[in-house]
Amino acid sequence: MSTSTRAPNAVEEDRLIAQGVDDEPPANNQRTFAQRAALFVSVLSAAYAFWHVFTLNVSPVETWAFRILHVAGALCIGFLAYSAATVDAPSRGNPKLIKVLAALLALPALYSLVIVFQMSQLIAAGEMIEPDMETWQFGIPLAVTTVGAVLCTWLLRPEGNKFNWLDATLVLAVITSTAYLMVHLDGSALRMRAGTPFASPGNAWAAMTGLILILELTRRVAGGALVVISAIFVLYSFVGPYLPGFLTHDGFDFSRFFSYIYTDAGVLGATTAVSSTYIILFIVFAAFLQASKVGDYFVNFAFAAAGRARGGPAKVAVFASGLMGMINGTSAGNVVATGSLTIPLMKKVGYNGKTAGAIEAAASTGGQIMPPIMGAGAFIMAEITGIPYSDIAIAAIIPAVLYFLSTYLMVDFEAAKLGMRGMRSDELPQFSKMVKQIYLFIPIIILIVALFMGYSVIRAGTLATTAAAVVSWLTPVKMGPKSIFKAFDMAGVMSIQIITVCACAGIIVGVIALTGVGARFSSILLDIAENSQLIALFFAMCIAILLGMGMPTTAAYAVAASVVAPGLIELGIQPLVAHFFVFYFAVISAITPPVALASYAAAGISGANPMATSFTSFKIGLTAFIVPFMFFYNAALLMEGEWFVILRAFVTACIGVFFLAAAIQGWFWGAHANWIVRGILLIAALCMIEGGLYTDIGGALLAIVAIILNKFFKGKAAPNPMVSTRGMD
Repeated sequence: MSTSTRAPNAVEEDRLIAQGVDDEPPANNQRTFAQRAALFVSVLSAAYAFWHVFTLNVSPVETWAFRILHVAGALCIGFLAYSAATVDAPSRGNPKLIKVLAALLALPALYSLVIVFQMSQLIAAGEMIEPDMETWQFGIPLAVTTVGAVLCTWLLRPEGNKFNWLDATLVLAVITSTAYLMVHLDGSALRMRAGTPFASPGNAWAAMTGLILILELTRRVAGGALVVISAIFVLYSFVGPYLPGFLTHDGFDFSRFFSYIYTDAGVLGATTAVSSTYIILFIVFAAFLQASKVGDYFVNFAFAAAGRARGGPAKVAVFASGLMGMINGTSAGNVVATGSLTIPLMKKVGYNGKTAGAIEAAASTGGQIMPPIMGAGAFIMAEITGIPYSDIAIAAIIPAVLYFLSTYLMVDFEAAKLGMRGMRSDELPQFSKMVKQIYLFIPIIILIVALFMGYSVIRAGTLATTAAAVVSWLTPVKMGPKSIFKAFDMAGVMSIQIITVCACAGIIVGVIALTGVGARFSSILLDIAENSQLIALFFAMCIAILLGMGMPTTAAYAVAASVVAPGLIELGIQPLVAHFFVFYFAVISAITPPVALASYAAAGISGANPMATSFTSFKIGLTAFIVPFMFFYNAALLMEGEWFVILRAFVTACIGVFFLAAAIQGWFWGAHANWIVRGILLIAALCMIEGGLYTDIGGALLAIVAIILNKFFKGKAAPNPMVSTRGMD
């Protein structure tokens, strides 16, 4: 093992298990450049990340300009870093032909860029710009370049791992469309006319180009599902007059729609506002932690703390994924980061591949609901609701604890049923020596303290990032100028996917606002529910999960927050409860069959059947489907109310989660539980989780009955413990 993962005070190499957890695995279409090309892309991505930190803390930029440049930078780096197909896919076209086509397609965009320069001179001279100039000399040539280059990358599919000139043409299209928006932004004409019948045609052409580029990069970094959904919403804006029922609307012409969608009501709206401030800043924070190998320490610490317990590697997965979730806000990313280590170890101590993958998927999904850094969705929630992020993080504490407690108990009871032991002490890092490195948690502690002290999220994130660099000097992995540059480079590349997804989600949110379909859907939700909040919540749950199956969590929550949450609020549900409810189900869609992205990623590592893994992860994460209903009926679980009310709700909910895990796993009081006992435990769990005084008493009485019955009809005892090192030689 390299010295980068060795603890001070001579912790033995062979005792540290985690190595390379912090290494960001490349996507299957992410290019790996060599020499000068690699340096160029690294400088570009590092400068992009540093520009955000500098702008947010030192030299603010006007809001619209900042967001436009934020999206444009992500598009430029994205087209350089990600190919149109997998890197190992063979090219369909002749390399010389591809270069010739790229050169021909670049000419119209270059011409459009020259026209933008002429427009800037006319604006400076106070002269009017003719509509024909904007359409025929700027808009149409730019559209020809963009559409042509995208189609050529699809049809010819240039060699994936090498930079190709068609992607350079797309970068040129990004620069040209952005230049138009920035030139016209100075006079505020773009802001005042966008989305109105008076919008300039050039604005619409630049916006249309921007949308095509966003959709193409989204396809490359996040798959086709979100692109298809976004394209359907765009089409809906034009065909509304021909649709029946609540879907109908008056329709919009080309100029009005595209000029509207690229404003702060659409692409430049709440989702991009969050990605350009909070998300990019916390990605930089995560990159600094990764560059200093803190992720390796988190996993080794988890092994030292929980590895000896029965089913040790599975419990490590729960702890490590929760810790890594603080610096990695995606379920599938968490699975890849920690699952590549924990899943093989789980299989070696006795878990089958299906269960090992399911445990990792369920635990990794919980990372997105683990405060203080809860992934992008929580930041978007703060932006939409106006509730301070610190309040949202505090409200998330108890639900996150309940989720991870449930997952831990599921794992523990499964290990008990199979008679597992943990790993031997000589196979694990020494806990006493790992504790001596507890200072590596200082950056996260500073982040939490700063938020509680009332610092802005931006200032708190910046302080935590600085602390990560300072703390690294207490370890063998000292962050000097080279490491800091690498961290900014890593942050720039890591941010591309989430920024692109946020921009793409902004398209959907903009269409919902423009067409008014969200308000009409809320009215229908109210009619269906007939003023029953429970029925409304059930429909909201289904919609959030369905959206999450087709798109990343960030986009799923953003859309559900626009469509579903307003209707729940109209029913009298508190805004925090309504948005948390939607957010939770958008997150756990990652382990919900039939499309469970986190489970599928785990199955790829474990070698098990993806569908079987998703159903098992659904069972293990079942508490997450109940927790949102819990805090709807008992707001004390969101830290609302007197402290003793909150404490009682927390304690009884924990007991209820224990009974629920026992009922699902069929293991209670040291023995297998029959179906009668499991049924009683399930009812007791729901009573305790509900949180009322009488339901708590009823749940306690039912638990006593379950204990007596389990003693009287004692089930099969656990088998003899299995050797912890089975298959590890």
